[in-house]
Amino acid sequence: MIHYSSTAEISTLVNEFERCALTNEQWTHSAHVAVATWYLLWYGPDEATSRFREALLRLNAAHGVEQTPSRGFHETLTVFYMWAVRTALRSLPLDRSIAELVNAVCSALDDRKIPLRFYTRERLMSWEARTRWIEPDVSALGDSLTPSEPEPASL
Repeated sequence: MIHYSSTAEISTLVNEFERCALTNEQWTHSAHVAVATWYLLWYGPDEATSRFREALLRLNAAHGVEQTPSRGFHETLTVFYMWAVRTALRSLPLDRSIAELVNAVCSALDDRKIPLRFYTRERLMSWEARTRWIEPDVSALGDSLTPSEPEPASL
């Protein structure tokens, strides 16, 4: 996991992302989460998700990343991670610096298998999930990154 030392460092990352100046090697999972956190802090959930989606599509186009069943933009993962970042932020004291908030969120979301707590691999990796938002099929999104226990079946 990358540790961000300052707000300026994160601001630079966001600016390079928006200018499509990041290499594929720089566009890591931590970078995704850091930029998503920045967007949510500055723009709120709806505008942040829209801006993030648009910028991701521009970055993919700049890198020549084609949309295929196994590569390219993934709508469900994008929306899921915006929810996950918001959820992680809600658990943090907001008197921290932006760098501290970003680092804490990156740490909370370091496990790239978190989406599989909510989705089966088959559903998450489907073309449908890649091209539009689909609801989880394992556990509903709630107020925690830990899925709720299923209710026992009635007799």
